[in-house]
Amino acid sequence: MLNFNQNENQRMIAQMIRDFGAKEITPFRKDWDDKQFFPLEVFKKLGELGLMGVLIPTEYGGSGFGYTEYVTAIVELSKLDPSVGLSMAAHNSLCSGHIMAFGSEEQKKKYLPKLATCEWLGAWGLTEPNTGSDAGNMRTVAKKEGDHWIINGAKNFITHGVSGDVAVLIARTGEIGDSHGMTAFIVERGTPGFEGGRKEDKLGMRASETAEMIFTDCKIHESQVLGEVGDGFIQSMKVLDGGRISIAALGQGIAEGALEASIEYSKERQQFNKPISSFQGISFKLADMATQVEASSLLIFKAADLKNRGEKVTLAGAQAKYFSSEVAVSVSNDAVQIFGGYGFTKDYPVEKFYRDSKLCTIGEGTSEIQKMVIAREILK
Repeated sequence: MLNFNQNENQRMIAQMIRDFGAKEITPFRKDWDDKQFFPLEVFKKLGELGLMGVLIPTEYGGSGFGYTEYVTAIVELSKLDPSVGLSMAAHNSLCSGHIMAFGSEEQKKKYLPKLATCEWLGAWGLTEPNTGSDAGNMRTVAKKEGDHWIINGAKNFITHGVSGDVAVLIARTGEIGDSHGMTAFIVERGTPGFEGGRKEDKLGMRASETAEMIFTDCKIHESQVLGEVGDGFIQSMKVLDGGRISIAALGQGIAEGALEASIEYSKERQQFNKPISSFQGISFKLADMATQVEASSLLIFKAADLKNRGEKVTLAGAQAKYFSSEVAVSVSNDAVQIFGGYGFTKDYPVEKFYRDSKLCTIGEGTSEIQKMVIAREILK
C-alpha cells in the first residue's frame, strides 16, 4: 500500500534544496530568464550535493535513491525555477538513465561516475526538425564501416545540445519506419563531426539550454553502441516511460509554486478593506487549484512507486505526465488571474510559472501522445 508520508530521505532532500535554492537560485532566476542564461555552475554544485546522480547506484558514484526521492527533488527545484528542474531531470532521466538501463558494465563505469557528479553534463537526442512525435521517420543515419559507425544528421530541441559533455544519440541504422531499425550511441563532446547548433529562443524555461546537435561524418567506435544494434527505438520508449514521470514532477513543482504564491498573495492583497482571500471568487479558485495539485501528486507518486518496484509504468507514467502538465498550465493560469495586473508583470513569479508550464504539455510526448498511450494501454 502507498505510504502518503514523506520518508526521511525525502524530507532531507527537500530541505537541502530549499536551503541551496535560497542562496544559489532564487536571487538570480529573473536575470537568467531575461538573458536566457544557462547557469552551468549551479548544476556543478547540484552535482556536489548528489542531485545530478539521484538514481545512479552508489557503486557508480551516485546517490542510489529511488524514484520517490527523485520526484521530490524535481518538484522542489521546479518550485524555485522550473528551468533548473527541467535540466536536472533531462540529465538524470534521459542521458544517465539510458546508460544506466542499457549500457554495458564498461560503459557504466566510464560514464556514470562523471554524470553523477556533473563533471560531465548529459544530453539525449531523439527529436529531429521533421520528426517530433513521429520518431520512426528520423533522418539521422549511422552507417557501419569496419569497426566504426559514421553518423550524419541533426537533432533539435535537445536539452544541453551545446553544453552537454556526452550525449546519447538515437540514429537510424535500418529502414525508415522500422521500430528495430534504430540504434543508440554514446557520443562525447569533442568527437570530430559532432557540434552544437542553434540555441532556441523560447517562450519559457529560458534558463534551460535547448539547442541543435549536428553530426557531419561523425566517426565513433562500435564500442559506443548502447545495447544491441537495432534496439535504439525500443530502448527510447522505455526510457521515456520513466522520463515522463520526471516531466510530471516538473509540472507538479510549477503548480505547487504557483499555488503557494497565490495563497500568500491572496492573504496580503487588500480590496474593499479585506484580504482578497475572503472573497468567494478567489477562495473557490484556490480550492480548485489545491485539489488539482493534490490529485496530480497522487498520480505521480503512484507512478514513482511502480517504478521503484520494477513494474511496468507505461500507463501510470502517461497518466501522471498528461494530468500534471495540464494542471501546471491551469493552476499557473489561475495564479496570474489571482494576482491581477501584477500577475502580468515580472515583479512576481507567477508569470514565469505560466510561461514555463506550457512546455510540460509538449516535451517528452505531447498531451495528445499521452492520450494515445493511455487509450492503447486501457484498450488492450
